[in-house]
Amino acid sequence: MRYWLFKSEPSTWSWDDQVAKGDQGEEWDGVRNYQARNFMREMALGDRGFFYHSQKEKSVVGIVEVCALAHPDSTTDDDRWECVDIKAVAPVKTSVSLDMIKADPRLADMVLVKNSRLSVQPVTADEWQVICDLAGVSA
Repeated sequence: MRYWLFKSEPSTWSWDDQVAKGDQGEEWDGVRNYQARNFMREMALGDRGFFYHSQKEKSVVGIVEVCALAHPDSTTDDDRWECVDIKAVAPVKTSVSLDMIKADPRLADMVLVKNSRLSVQPVTADEWQVICDLAGVSA
């Protein structure tokens, strides 16, 4: 299993919106960055990810799972863009802010710290464990 981080502006698509989709999940659509698209092409069914609220909140608020492999993004006719579907697994007990992540030396090399603008990014197994511990959830 691999781990990921999915960033969303809560005013556009929030954790509550994701949860409301249930087990069918929802397309992680609208991504127009080649690197983020390529990461989605690498995803496997069952991979886990952090759901991260960007903008003001800037924190991990939930855990999601990839429930459909990369496929054409339904929001465009441009066949260059693909997306996966994700479903909510569980909220975190304690949200983990970007400030907390940046302050933890174990997370200094995390993509979120080095390239905070990337909307879909990989998370190492060690980073996954650290953030799960900070969030009060089992990895």
